[in-house]
Amino acid sequence: MAGTRGDPVIRVAGLGKSYRTAAGLFPALKGVDLSIQPGEFVAIMGPSGSGKSTFMNLLGCLDTPSSGDYFLTGRNVAHLRNDELAILRNRTIGFVFQGFNLLPRMNLQDNVALPLVYAGSDRETRRARARTLLDRVGLAAYADSLPSRISGGQQQRVAIARALVNQPSLILADEPTGNLDSHTSEEIMALFGELNREGITIVLVTHENDIAAHAGRQVRFLDGRIVSDMATPAHGAAA
Repeated sequence: MAGTRGDPVIRVAGLGKSYRTAAGLFPALKGVDLSIQPGEFVAIMGPSGSGKSTFMNLLGCLDTPSSGDYFLTGRNVAHLRNDELAILRNRTIGFVFQGFNLLPRMNLQDNVALPLVYAGSDRETRRARARTLLDRVGLAAYADSLPSRISGGQQQRVAIARALVNQPSLILADEPTGNLDSHTSEEIMALFGELNREGITIVLVTHENDIAAHAGRQVRFLDGRIVSDMATPAHGAAA
């Protein structure tokens, strides 16, 4: 689904992040400007140390910028109290990580339902929603299984189901295919494509060109700055 023009779901202006090291301040991100419209599918690329992971942590409100502004669905996150920020993050963003981050002693249904516990949903609502999403990713039959009993690709499907449980408008995925073989990676990217066509905005970090080709737009970082921002050839002309 193409992005619709209007208020961006993400807008950053002059975004910077520095870390204090033994040698002094290290600028990991240097005055980044970027807008992402609702319904876009954006791949964030760049070599190790380019700033892409720092940028994603800031987008996910997992870290705070040293300078600049970040507007998430029109709200400047720098002006929010911690409780307001937590609510906005939990209602707006679903996270998918390279390492799946499933709790090993919890069955798949309870792993998927976990964000609803923090949202205060009752047990029956949590169970029903988790079952629906496990069915969506083709794993309803494994609802009572532990993560160790399924493959890596299946675990990532569970992680995607968990990311969807609060019905977010935005999914942030950090190297979601990094631990998977090429065939399984294609299956996961096809699932992301389905979700995007349903209107969910997806921002995905990857260092693999074939994975980035599934996105409609590729943004490349180098030395803490954006050096390229263009439409993926298969999805349209360069921006």
